[in-house]
Amino acid sequence: MSKPAFTTAYSDLSVEELFAEYRKAPSDELKWEIVMRHTGIVRNIALQIQGVYCTFAQLDDIINEGLITLAKAVDKYDPAIGKFETYVAKRIRGMIIDLARQQDWVPRPVRRRTKEIERANAELYNELGRFPTDHEVAQRLGISDEEYQDAMSSASMYSVVSLEETLEGYEQITGPEETAAEMMPEVSLEQSELLEELAAAISQLRENEQIVLSLYYTKDMKMKDIAEIMGVSHARASQIHTRAIQKLKVLMAQ
Repeated sequence: MSKPAFTTAYSDLSVEELFAEYRKAPSDELKWEIVMRHTGIVRNIALQIQGVYCTFAQLDDIINEGLITLAKAVDKYDPAIGKFETYVAKRIRGMIIDLARQQDWVPRPVRRRTKEIERANAELYNELGRFPTDHEVAQRLGISDEEYQDAMSSASMYSVVSLEETLEGYEQITGPEETAAEMMPEVSLEQSELLEELAAAISQLRENEQIVLSLYYTKDMKMKDIAEIMGVSHARASQIHTRAIQKLKVLMAQ
């Protein structure tokens, strides 16, 4: 589908009104009016997780792919599932994650070390009945505290993909584009239970971990901006982010 020339014919309509018009009489002109109003979301997410694709794609390429994803989302969107901005943000993030998986973008040493840390976290959690300290994990792995912190910083973007994979394991019954109207009642219930389980797991995290997750996933902020808000280094913010995700994976697996 080619992109039509930008028009201001619908400039006085709200997004909700645009969708109402589009549902009555779909057209490329209406679709791209909606798309153009949400290009900022594509760019913000592309910049936020640039570390996921910087080894195999340019920012402009990802933004172009994001616009295509956005256009497809216009057709799939069901107002019953919530705000379009929230819906499309998930679609765009998922598109980037899928591209990263296809490219096998994570260096093997980083992937191997991250999995070793996750395994050590899970083992120590079950042994101790609590989350281990960073020093305890480093000891289990036989590395120094400094090496452990470096590994946590390097694992930040891989952990994003890893968490997505974990959550997908809970959502296999529901197709990625299934709308609320199409869901069977039991599937809708499973998704509600997943959200409750995830919220309960997040509530068990430290305050700084909860803040990082909120700013990163809810506010779509870049890690360097989160670091500035929290008054820590970029590396430390990445470590907190990685640690939070690893904890969530342990808790969700219980």
